Amino acid sequence: MIVLPRHVAWSGPRKQWNLDDRRQRSQVYEIVLTEGTDDDVRWFVDVDELIALWDDLWLSPHVRRAWAEHLRLVRGVDLGC
Repeated sequence: MIVLPRHVAWSGPRKQWNLDDRRQRSQVYEIVLTEGTDDDVRWFVDVDELIALWDDLWLSPHVRRAWAEHLRLVRGVDLGC
């Protein structure tokens, strides 16, 4: 269970996220990848888990492209956009 910092999850009431639940874990990744700082991404996002969740994530096109390119460069994984 985690609570995201206010600067990351700034909309609505504070929420506790159950990372054992795939959908909630996906939502945390969506929020952190979109709203988080570099430090937030390093703290909350596991690259292997990001790759595993990729097809389930709802990300804006520019965020999806940026992360797909980053993962292609650092991991040699072609996830597509």
